[in-house]
Amino acid sequence: MLDEKKVRSMAELARLGSVSRARITQIMNLNNLSPEIQEKLLFLPRVERGRDPVNEYDLRAVAAEMDWGRQSVQSTI
Repeated sequence: MLDEKKVRSMAELARLGSVSRARITQIMNLNNLSPEIQEKLLFLPRVERGRDPVNEYDLRAVAAEMDWGRQSVQSTI
């Protein structure tokens, strides 16, 4: 929506999604994950019971590393 200019800012996106601006930032930072890690996340098996083994909080430190090669070393996925 940002790329297509349907919203003007992440703040507007947060309002539309009924989340805080901080939460939108956390979610958007997941775009910094390497394509390899993103693909692994997409193909994780469905959780039938209990909690997901991976959550956004677990990925923050990995997404903060901009070197994709180093991300793979840090990742526990």
